[in-house]
Amino acid sequence: MIDIEKHPCFSKEAKGKYARVHLPVAPKCNIQCNYCKRDNDCVNESRPGVTSKILSPEQALTYLIKLKEKMPHLSVVGIAGPGDPFANPVETMTTLRLIRKEFPEMILCLSSNGLNVAPYVDELAELKVSHVTITMNALDAEVTKDIYSWVRLDKRGYVGKEAAKMLLAKQLEAIKMLKMYGITVKINTIVVPGINDHLVGDIAKSAKELGADLMNAIPLYPVADTPFEDLEEPSAITMREVRAKIAQHIKPMTHCARCRADAVGLLGQDDPEAKKLLSDVAKMSVEVDETRKYVAVASNEGMLVNQHLGEADSLYIYKETPSGYRLVEERRTPPSGTGNNRWEALGKSIDDCRALLVGGIGPSPSSIIGRSGIQIIEMTGLIDDGLDAIYKGKSLKTVKKADVFRCGAECSGSGTGCG
Repeated sequence: MIDIEKHPCFSKEAKGKYARVHLPVAPKCNIQCNYCKRDNDCVNESRPGVTSKILSPEQALTYLIKLKEKMPHLSVVGIAGPGDPFANPVETMTTLRLIRKEFPEMILCLSSNGLNVAPYVDELAELKVSHVTITMNALDAEVTKDIYSWVRLDKRGYVGKEAAKMLLAKQLEAIKMLKMYGITVKINTIVVPGINDHLVGDIAKSAKELGADLMNAIPLYPVADTPFEDLEEPSAITMREVRAKIAQHIKPMTHCARCRADAVGLLGQDDPEAKKLLSDVAKMSVEVDETRKYVAVASNEGMLVNQHLGEADSLYIYKETPSGYRLVEERRTPPSGTGNNRWEALGKSIDDCRALLVGGIGPSPSSIIGRSGIQIIEMTGLIDDGLDAIYKGKSLKTVKKADVFRCGAECSGSGTGCG
């Protein structure tokens, strides 16, 4: 049974008793905050958006297994970047599935900007993800547009008030859906002097009306080379006043440690030995299911991984041989128009494959096919490079372009993507 009272970020009483770990499996982000700069290989900064390494889902599971041996009091696994979990949905959901299977009693949580959460809420609830944090910095587009440089959704970019309106609408939708499943929701608000500091009380009021459970006001941390680098960090007195306003409407969080994307250990007391373990695991080759000899590939011409799964009438099936990779067959996919039954049938039809390489994939097929233990890699580039990543554990250097495949251009759907 999952004991949600053991979450140190949501329960002050658990802060000094139970450890948590953030698994850095989500490098990409779908918005650009004017206060954020994502960094890798940075061990000296303690703030969101920073990690020393990026892990694959399989490496993340290996890391967690080793951590749990070292830290029996580790009770929470979170994904908080260094980008956004749902700008990296395949990596995020695969990681959660692997962990839930291995650790049925582990508390799972996520921290997101909320832009792309809604399509995954059903499976989050199924996986018993119990805590989700949504960063919400304003309530109207006029203020929101000054906090973000751009927003990107469904391979289209937005700026200004248009971006702000979209982000706000998606955040409200995400919060409502999460609460429909009884998931504990925390609202994070970055307090930016002169922009939203006078509005935090209003955000708290709306958060309570939406059903959120608590709210965390975080003082702006000015970061070099960002639009907000010259703003001053709010004073302790200002933050006390802000939290007092929050408390009039919703429970405030008062013990935030402003954690990194690879934080590990007790809150505010990251474990240096665990950081070395993270580095060691990041160097490990990805383990694959040796009993499954094949890899399925969605490709337009048999040279590049460049096709969205929803548009694929067939998949190329490859295997590794002593003389290199060999195309075994071109295997037809189940017909479209049958909803999730199509993805269940597809999962069964490629259950002899250890991995599926696709140019793009929707949340429903990713969820359904992923449950069968097939590793899903979303990429665009040479098929051989993808096969090298699967069979040889090589680093995948994907050639990513937004218009390599055109979802909906050749299928009978509405053009809004599959699933």
